[in-house]
Amino acid sequence: MSLGAHLVELRKRLLISAAALIVAMIIAFFISDPIIDYIEQPLTTVEDAKNGGGLTGLTFSSVTSPFDLRMRIAFSIGIFLAAPVWLWELWAFLMPGLTRKEIKYTLGFVAAAVPLFFAGCYVATFLVPHVIELMATFTPEGGNNLYDASKYYDFVFKLMIVVGIAFVLPVFLVALNLAGIMSGKAILKGWRVAILLATIFAALTTPAADVVSMLILGGILIVLFFAAALLSMLFDRRKRKKDAAAGLLPGQGA
Repeated sequence: MSLGAHLVELRKRLLISAAALIVAMIIAFFISDPIIDYIEQPLTTVEDAKNGGGLTGLTFSSVTSPFDLRMRIAFSIGIFLAAPVWLWELWAFLMPGLTRKEIKYTLGFVAAAVPLFFAGCYVATFLVPHVIELMATFTPEGGNNLYDASKYYDFVFKLMIVVGIAFVLPVFLVALNLAGIMSGKAILKGWRVAILLATIFAALTTPAADVVSMLILGGILIVLFFAAALLSMLFDRRKRKKDAAAGLLPGQGA
C-alpha cells in the first residue's frame, strides 16, 4: 500500500474506534449513578466512624461540576467498554505489517496483559476504602472531610491505573525476554530488588495499619515476578534446544 492508502486506512480505523467510544460513553453516562454510589461507599464508612464528629462527603465547587464528573466517568468507563472495538481496529491496522512470529507474540502479550490489568484494577477497589479511612484519621476532632468530587475521582481512578499497571509489569519482563534483551536468569537475579520494590509499593498503596492487605498485594506481585522469571527461563531453554538442533550454539557447526 502507498502512504496515502495507509493514511486512508488509518482514518477509517480511527473513525470506527471513535464511534465505538462515543456509543460506549453514552451508555456509561446513564449508568454513572451506580459507579458514583460505589466510589462514595468509603466516605459513608468514614462518616459512620466519626459518630457525628464532622461532615463527610463529596463537594461540587462549580455549577457544571456534577456534569463534568459524570462525563469523566463516562469517558473512563467508555474506553473500557469500547476496548474490544478499538483494540481490534488497532490490531487490524498493524497486523498486515507483522510477521507470523510477531503476531503470535502480540496475541500472547495482549491475552496475558489485559486480564492482569483488570485484576489489578479489581484489587485496587479493595485498597481504596482502607486508604481513605486511614487518611481520615488525621482529621482534627470536629473537622469535616469534604472532598472535591473531581479530585476524589482522580485519586480513585489513578490508584486503579497504578495497581493495574503494576500487575502487568511481569508481562513486560517476559516480553523483554522474548525480544532477547533479558535472559530468564538475569530476571531471576533481580529477585531481591523485586521483593523490595513489591513490598515498598504494597506499603505505599495500603494503610500502615492494614498489614493483611499489604501482605496480600505484595505477595501477588512477588508471585507474578517469579512466574515471569520461570516462564522466561523455560523460553530460554526451548530456544537453546532449537539452536542446538540447528547447530547454532557456540562450538557447533562445521
